[in-house]
Amino acid sequence: MAGTAAPRSTGDATASATAFATSFASISAIPCGTSQADAYGTSRSTRITRPALAAAAAALLLSACSTTPLQPTSPVTVQPPPAAEAPVVTPRMQAARTALDAIVTQQDRLYRVAAPLLINNVDLCRTAARGLLGFTAKNKWSYPGEYADAASAVLGYDDALRVSGVLAGSGAARAGLRKGDILVAADGKALPTGPGAETAAAGVFAPLVSGRTQLSMTIGRNGQNQVLKVPVTRACAMRVDLANADNVNSHADGGRIAVTRGMIAFAGSDEALAYVLAKDIAHNVLGHTAVTRNTGAVAAIIDNVTRVQPDQAQLAGAGNVKPLPANLEVSADTLALYMLARAGYGVERYKAFWQRLAAQYPASVPNGYMAVHPNLAPRLTAIDKVVADIKAKQSAKKPLVP
Repeated sequence: MAGTAAPRSTGDATASATAFATSFASISAIPCGTSQADAYGTSRSTRITRPALAAAAAALLLSACSTTPLQPTSPVTVQPPPAAEAPVVTPRMQAARTALDAIVTQQDRLYRVAAPLLINNVDLCRTAARGLLGFTAKNKWSYPGEYADAASAVLGYDDALRVSGVLAGSGAARAGLRKGDILVAADGKALPTGPGAETAAAGVFAPLVSGRTQLSMTIGRNGQNQVLKVPVTRACAMRVDLANADNVNSHADGGRIAVTRGMIAFAGSDEALAYVLAKDIAHNVLGHTAVTRNTGAVAAIIDNVTRVQPDQAQLAGAGNVKPLPANLEVSADTLALYMLARAGYGVERYKAFWQRLAAQYPASVPNGYMAVHPNLAPRLTAIDKVVADIKAKQSAKKPLVP
């Protein structure tokens, strides 16, 4: 066809191949230092194009001009990238981790000892009884500063809320909720994450629990989500927290209870610790902080001592709390003893515990329990009578009510 180049003959192709091979041979023999232009000039008789020849010449000249003879190459071993260095843990960070581990252990114990007192005394808690799910939740942002890092390292916390405690006997416990479960959603509503999530989640749960018999909760466990039907449990609605202070004391502001590390250490046994908790629950149920106008002062103390690092200057604020009169102490002891018996705790050593506390930490000790609860003598007589009444009712299988 017009305009179509005639096909090259087989002879032409053979000639080109021969010329290309001849050119390669001649280029490889070019002495080092000869310019590529000179090399190209020697090959004008061939039919190889200059670009192809230039590429071949460059490759061959590099090998021909090498000062060291080429050696057979060894197999290349690919080294894995170096492992990432572990983050540096400063002494301050390690101290925070150790402290947080101790805090969590003591908080778990308080929750465990308080559980039967809160669950088994709905009838005695009066207006303080309400529906609850029976768990607490925290994330890394529930803790300040280096304690947020400690929460990640010790507890595995991140932005998501995780179950930090489950109240034995509660709906959460019966539904199978476990410590460490991730809170994903409640009744299909996504739960908050990040800073402030703990407080925000309380605002989500409150209206959902009100008037309900159970709540559908989506939790994350072992990398998978699952839905739990959590019964709403009617119980004494008291928040029980560890007070991060070493003085021997406990505080009740009407809705919360905070027990110091010092009091936990002094109590020793779970039964003795239950005595302290039961009496504070009784004070809250009976509204004693409101009667004595101590609510604001005690609430400020609890706000401070439940921090990971309380303000030491504010700890002296316990001196602003007015001592409770004897009649309020006796009524609290009476209710506390019945609560203890209904929760399965013994009541025989209740009197001896308070005598031991008063002997070692009398009312003259600043920021001590007896400074706010000084009227022990009238209490002891009343305690003997209440214990006898409880024993008689237990023997007669009568209801344990004051």
